[in-house]
Amino acid sequence: MSKAAELAALIANVNKGSSLGSKNLVINGAMNVSQRGTSSTGITASGYRNAPDRFRPSIGTAGTWTISQSTDVPTGEGFAHSYKFDCTTADASLAVGDDMALQYRFEGQDVQMLKKGTSSAVPVTVSFWVKSTKTGTFILELMDNDNAREISKSYTVSSSNTWEYKTVTFEGDTTGALDDDNARSLTLQWWLAAGTNWTSGTLNTSWSDPATANRVVGQVNIADSTSNDWLLTGVQFEIGEKATEFEHEPYEATLKKCQRYCEVHALNSYTHMGFSYSVAQFIIPYYWKVEKRAAPTFTFPTVGTSSGSLGVTDATGNYPSTHGSVLRGTAQTTQGYVYNNADDGYSGLTDDGNCALYGNNLPSLTLDAEL
Repeated sequence: MSKAAELAALIANVNKGSSLGSKNLVINGAMNVSQRGTSSTGITASGYRNAPDRFRPSIGTAGTWTISQSTDVPTGEGFAHSYKFDCTTADASLAVGDDMALQYRFEGQDVQMLKKGTSSAVPVTVSFWVKSTKTGTFILELMDNDNAREISKSYTVSSSNTWEYKTVTFEGDTTGALDDDNARSLTLQWWLAAGTNWTSGTLNTSWSDPATANRVVGQVNIADSTSNDWLLTGVQFEIGEKATEFEHEPYEATLKKCQRYCEVHALNSYTHMGFSYSVAQFIIPYYWKVEKRAAPTFTFPTVGTSSGSLGVTDATGNYPSTHGSVLRGTAQTTQGYVYNNADDGYSGLTDDGNCALYGNNLPSLTLDAEL
């Protein structure tokens, strides 16, 4: 895009209600932050994976996949990473209800500027780079989770295993205001496979509460061969009818935004201090870097005294005489506590004494407040 065209598009989008600040409403569209890890194998179900943050596979039976953060990117566009699906077990004959997509989920309070549900509702444009072994028609869907409404648009992959730039515009919706809160209000999803329950009607290209059969009409099946890969990067979601140049930002800025939803701690040595209030029980305050969207859940590493595990020591740095295999967590949005129950198998702590969490060779603890 020329500088003159870029300026014209930006002015048009600002007139539609876009901000001159951060125009991209998607976090981590460059796929640079991947806190949980860089690869997950044997994936057959939905959930956030060891792959770029904020993007969530939604899989309702459609082959088996390796999902990863890849360094395969479009040349000369300033990207270093992409989100990659690699088919390892094919499903060439999808059942009628099978489905597979990659989702991005928005908090309601972050999309109020779309003015959805009013006469002033504004359009949005999604731009992205995609590379697919499978060519043909793909569906990008925008769903209103508060009002059970959606709109689907198609895009075409023309050349196999070639990075292609795509833009899709969704008109504003004058029906159904979005809740102004921290829950999921909008979902953007790139469809990758769908059975006939999803594809047998007429594609719903205007906002409505459509029949399921109208949501994904024409979608190819990327699960039909183990030769198939699908990659995505440079995702931008902005107000207006024109796509503008991707808004790159420093890694640390993206990381902080991602940590509102997920924060991974590699724990080394003595990390958090607390106290034992019997020979078998303890409570340890636990803090994190960024206030969470909601009270997070703790995912603990292996608990114990071996290398790679997370344990508890007394004030002298010694493990209790009997170390249990369970840690528990409770939290609010800004801090939490690690604790245990009396029957969790610990003994030998000091009653009314100090204690500490001890990370033996960098075990990882995950705090999850995802949508």
